[in-house]
Amino acid sequence: MSLPIDDIRRLSDLHPKPQGISYQYGTAGFRTLGKVLDSVLFRVGVLAALRSKKLDGKTIGVMVTASHNPEPDNGVKLVDPRGEMLETSWESHATVLANTSSTDEFISALQDFIKTTDIDISKPAKVVYARDTRPSGPALVAALEDGLKATGAEGRNAGVTTTPILHYLVRTINTKGTKQSYGVDTEEGYYTKLSSAFNKLVGRPPRPPLVIDCANGVGALAARGLSRYLVNSLPVQLENTAIDTPGALNNSCGADFVKVNQKLPPSLTDVLHPGQRACSLDGDADRLIYFYLDERSQFHLLDGDKITTVVASFIVELVKAVGLDERLKVGVVQTAYANGNSTKYLSERLPVKCVPTGVKHLHHAAEKYDIGVYFEANGHGTVVFSQPAQDLIFSHQPSTPTQSTALVHLQNVLNVINQTVGDALSDMLLVEAVLAHKSYGGAEWDSLYTDLPNRLVKVVVPDRNIFKTEDAERRLVRPGGLQTKIDELVNVYTGGRSFVRPSGTEDVVRVYAEAASRPQADELAFRVAGLVYDLAGGDPSQRPKEFL
Repeated sequence: MSLPIDDIRRLSDLHPKPQGISYQYGTAGFRTLGKVLDSVLFRVGVLAALRSKKLDGKTIGVMVTASHNPEPDNGVKLVDPRGEMLETSWESHATVLANTSSTDEFISALQDFIKTTDIDISKPAKVVYARDTRPSGPALVAALEDGLKATGAEGRNAGVTTTPILHYLVRTINTKGTKQSYGVDTEEGYYTKLSSAFNKLVGRPPRPPLVIDCANGVGALAARGLSRYLVNSLPVQLENTAIDTPGALNNSCGADFVKVNQKLPPSLTDVLHPGQRACSLDGDADRLIYFYLDERSQFHLLDGDKITTVVASFIVELVKAVGLDERLKVGVVQTAYANGNSTKYLSERLPVKCVPTGVKHLHHAAEKYDIGVYFEANGHGTVVFSQPAQDLIFSHQPSTPTQSTALVHLQNVLNVINQTVGDALSDMLLVEAVLAHKSYGGAEWDSLYTDLPNRLVKVVVPDRNIFKTEDAERRLVRPGGLQTKIDELVNVYTGGRSFVRPSGTEDVVRVYAEAASRPQADELAFRVAGLVYDLAGGDPSQRPKEFL
């Protein structure tokens, strides 16, 4: 059997690549303005089919979303059979295929690719796909479907849903009927699995309602669906649910807005009462940020670092209570952006590893532990359990009633977690279960440690590629001499820490700084940014005013 060239040619001609635009497949897949992605979606359809054939007909996932980006943007990413991100070596293939300038060039590149990667075209191909609520979504899904049609792949449209639900569906479809079965492969199956574990974990009268900011995105639909199963355990109040209002998605709301601006979404000003718990999802519901108002109505952020500390500490306590602390190693994975005081708090209790920024680095490092906890400060993260750890947790025979209770809790913690990917709703249930067990409100949780004040500054540079880092992006190797100057500056500030890393997608360099006080953190960030600007050869007349 050979590649159906005629079908690919006919359908590819309906989706020509725009001139003068180049695409890059990164950690988040392809992501740019929705109006220029038509050809990319067609080609991703073809690529997803080939990925499935390469993996012996296993189902591959495709998610059409741009997550926390503004509404005009869109994107697409592939999901491998266990619900994990696309194998890194295929990212460059995706980039090459997306950038071929014509149908003939695309077909030629496809044939080379099939030969190089030794794909058996006669194998079946299955793909499950979904999209978020962006207006550009339906047309992009139609282009994707043409790519599937061109290769004769069997497609399953999961409709409008969250990124984590799509990852869950991929894993459940591929493990159905096996020892590693992950659940029922429907959206209802997802709600049932998570809520059933949560209800067993909490099993007590409901706490005060949780306010959920749904970012006017697809998370509003999923939160509403999930809430039907939580009536007796977790009353919720859904806000920012205007998924049909043009321009509303992620606009002055959502996890990214709250984290970056460190303030309440304006739409919640008259909604949230002092002491009440609240959280924000992002546009595709894979990030979660908590916050609360104290009795003086002051805003307090509970970000991914705060989530890591409360979740990891709880899991360590459960493992110890079950009597498995000698057999199960729990570890935490962070990036350089993690607040210094969170790292200090965690390091006193369990192993902590720092890795370069990016979910794939965090996820892979977390998999090296029996139980690995990772959350980026932006609220994206999860907990992963190795297969031997899962087997042990479900086969262990407790010897006391206390151990027995703790073991059931640990089993339900495992089931409430979506291990495939960061999942705002699953993480929310996990946090709520921990808070219920600890009888914590926002203030008690927040008091575990105090964040060092920090500041993130973006510096536009002529060429980001002159910046090279080491030590999990915490130190600069190039340009030469810059790290020494940063060290000298940092030493001037109490509790000072700063690092510089180039963006992966644009000619900017990000400068992070923290210090014992807010004015010191701001001053350190801007002084380091000034160093970067001068050494990167920036035009002095363009030097931002804050740096002077």
